[in-house]
Amino acid sequence: MKPEISVVIPVYNEQAGLPTLFARLYPALDKLGAPYEIVFVNDGSRDNSVSILAEQFRVRPDVTRVVLFNGNYGQHMAILAGFEAARGEIMVTLDADLQNPPEEIGNLVAKMREGYDYVGSIRRKRQDSAWRTYASKAMNRLRERITNIKITDQGNMLRAYGRNVVDLMNQCCEVNTFVPALAYRFARNPTEIVVEHEERAAGESKYSLYSLIRLNFDLVTGFSLIPLQFYSMLGMAMSFFSAIMVVLLLTRRLFVGVEADGVFTLFAIAFFFMGVILFGIGLLGEYVGRIFQQVRARPRYVVQTILQQAQGELAPRPVSLEKRTVARHHD
Repeated sequence: MKPEISVVIPVYNEQAGLPTLFARLYPALDKLGAPYEIVFVNDGSRDNSVSILAEQFRVRPDVTRVVLFNGNYGQHMAILAGFEAARGEIMVTLDADLQNPPEEIGNLVAKMREGYDYVGSIRRKRQDSAWRTYASKAMNRLRERITNIKITDQGNMLRAYGRNVVDLMNQCCEVNTFVPALAYRFARNPTEIVVEHEERAAGESKYSLYSLIRLNFDLVTGFSLIPLQFYSMLGMAMSFFSAIMVVLLLTRRLFVGVEADGVFTLFAIAFFFMGVILFGIGLLGEYVGRIFQQVRARPRYVVQTILQQAQGELAPRPVSLEKRTVARHHD
C-alpha cells in the first residue's frame, strides 16, 4: 500500500540516540492509523549508525527504508535525498536527536489535512544554550528582512510538506540550499504551529558556530540579492563622500597650507573604509563561490545503497537491498 505519510530523518553519528528514537517513533506513527514509511538517510556516519539502521530495517522492513550516502554531504542534502526516495503524500522531516518529540508528528499531519501544503513549527521552549537561542532569534529577524521569507523558527527541522511542494523541490538542482526556505517559496498555503522541544537524548550537536554562520550565509545569498544591492549603494555613497573629502583637503592645502594635525584621524577613516570594502569583497565572493559550485555540475550527493523491501513482497525477507549509485547533476 502506498504510504500517506513519509518521515524523512537524516542521520549523522547518532548511534547513542537511535534506539530511543526507534522506541518512540514507531509507536507514535502506529497510533496515527494511516499508512506510513520512515526513510532514514545516513549522511556518512563514522560510528555504528549504519549497523543500527540495518538492524532496524530487519525488524520493520515493511515501513523502514534506509538510504546510505557514500560520504558526508550535509543535513539538507540528506533531506533532499530522502524526499526523492519517499513515496508519501505528506512528508515530515525530523532530526534524529529527539529534541523534537516524534509524538508531535500527528499534530503536523492533522494540520496538513486541513488544506495546508507546508506546516512549519515553532519551539515552545527551546532547550538550547542562551547564546545559541539569542543568536538564532537575531539571525531569524535579519534573515526575514533580507529574504522576505517568514519562518519564525528556522532552526527547527520538524516540518511537514505536501507532495506538490516536494516535487517542485526535487526539480531544483542548487548545490547549497535551505530546505524550509525553499519550501516556503513554493508553498501556496503555508502555516506554522507550536511544538514541544526537549533536550538531546544523547550525543552532542553537530552544528558548530562556524557551521551556523555558514548556514546563514548560504540562506541569505541563496534567496536574496539585497546584500549585493546594499553594498552597491554603500559603495556609491562612500565614493561620493571620499570625493568631497578630497576636494576639501585640496582646497585647504591651496589656501591654508599643509596640515600635520589630524593625520591619525584620516588613517582611522581610511582603515574603516578599507574594512567595509574588504567585507563587501567577501560578500561578493560568496555569490561568486555559489556560481562556481553550480557551474562545475558535480553531483550534490551520491547514494551508495538503499535498503528497502521489494515491491509486491508480502512476507518480508530478512534483508532486501537495492544497490545503486545515484548522482544528482545540475545539467
